[in-house]
Formats: sequence, C-alpha cells, structure tokens
Amino acid sequence: METFFTFLEKRVDDCSSLLCVGLDPHISDLKAHTAASALDFSLNLVRQTARYAAAFKPNAAFFEVFGAEGWTALKQVIEAIREESDRMGSRIPVILDAKRGDIASTAEAYAQSAFEFLGADCITLNPYLGKDSIDPFVKDTEKGVFLLCKTSNSGSGDIQNLTVDGGLWTEDQNTRSMVNGQRSMPLYEHVARLAQTWNVKNNIGLVVGATHIDAMKRVRAAAPDLWFLSPGVGAQGGELEETLKAGLRADGKGVLLPMSRAISRADNPAKAAAEIRDSILHFKRG
Repeated sequence: METFFTFLEKRVDDCSSLLCVGLDPHISDLKAHTAASALDFSLNLVRQTARYAAAFKPNAAFFEVFGAEGWTALKQVIEAIREESDRMGSRIPVILDAKRGDIASTAEAYAQSAFEFLGADCITLNPYLGKDSIDPFVKDTEKGVFLLCKTSNSGSGDIQNLTVDGGLWTEDQNTRSMVNGQRSMPLYEHVARLAQTWNVKNNIGLVVGATHIDAMKRVRAAAPDLWFLSPGVGAQGGELEETLKAGLRADGKGVLLPMSRAISRADNPAKAAAEIRDSILHFKRG
C-alpha cells in the first residue's frame, strides 16, 4: 500500500538527497510587492533546484500576505512542481508549511483546502488540540503530516520543554493512564511518543529543529521510526553533520532538511542546492 512516507522515500532514492527546498518568497527578496513576483521567485527556485530536491516546502504565510492572488499563486507553484516532476519522471512531494491546528470539523475544511484545492501532499500541524484534530489530515494514507514537536525557534522551550509526567487523564472516568510506562519527560518528548503510536498508516512525522541537538536525540529515541522535518541548518545556526548524526535512522533516512535562504539568496541557487545535497551524501558515506 502506498503511503506518504513510502512515496517520499522513493523520491529520496531517486535524487539521492534529503534536501527539502523551502519556497519562502520574503517580500524583501521580491522585485515587487505582488503575488506575481512571489510566483516568479518560487518558479525560478523550482526550476533550478528540482533535480536536488527530495521535497519542496512552500510556506503559506508568504503567499497569504497577498490575499486571494497569493493563494492562487501558491496553487500555481504546486502545479508547477507537479509539471517539473512529470518532466523528470520522479514525483517530488510538496509539504505545505501552514502549521494548522483546530477542532475536527474545522480541521476537515483545512485538510480539504490543503490536499484537494491546493494539491499538497503533506502539511505541518500543531498537535495541541489532540488526535481528533489530526485525523482528518491522515485518513488518506497517501497524504502526510509533520506534527510540531521541538521547533527550531529560540522561544520553543517556553512550552515545549515543560516537564510532564507522561500520564493521560480520562476525565469521564476520573482516572489516569500512562503512555509507554514513562513518567517525567519534556512535553516535546511526550508529543513524539504519542506520534509514534498514532502513526498506524505511515503518514505521520515530526518537526524537530536542527538547533536543538540534544532534544533531537531524545526525540529519535522516543520515535525511532518516524521521519523528521528538521529546520534550522544554516541561517538559524544548526550544523548539518550534527543534525544528521542525531536524527538519521539506521537505514540512513528519516530526516528532511529544509533550506530556504541559503539557496534562494545564493548567486546560483542550483549550485547551492547541489552543494548541500553533496554534503549530505558525503556525511552518509562517511
């Protein structure tokens, strides 16, 4: 049965890469403050880097800022990725960076927007509302999600590092049950353990920032099977080799490395993407 992550792994094998190219058309990088300029910016990156991309990750915010025209541009970018995939004969997954999270009925609408209207293959989600807020996004095994677990920003510890006892309170029965027999742990680790149990269709992964290596090691121990989307290498200060060492599974897979500014602001984005891909291969070959 095809699942999102078997689909992703086929692409990883085809391109020998773990690079996820971020499509973040910052207004300061555009020729004009328009949706058309954001579209041109993104299409140029797609054309130049598709050969080296295990996935593309458009950030919804940088399109939404242009209103309805921006939303249309985002759909056109995703369509262009499909066309480039067809040209190469290897389908490149599209991960919509939208960080959605709401009650089930609203989540259903968000899922339809991301997967049916825009045509994305995967989306980032905030798991704070619990499993029923995630279910609408994972009912189709070929669609995937990355749940925010330990994010790369400096303030992530304000909530994600809070210590929890690993118990789940059953309000209607006034009882507490344990998750995997664990007690004290950071909240992000608890999220990882829940995600590991929720991943029955092989379409749930975790966002684990490359700026928190010790946390990444804990998450990998808690969720040995899951894929990580690991932002933070490059502009945010994360180190490529440390991230791969801490996050890779035994099969040499399991980590996608989103890169945006290091590629889009390079004089030659294609060369920058190729160099990052080659650095990943060099580390994996040891």
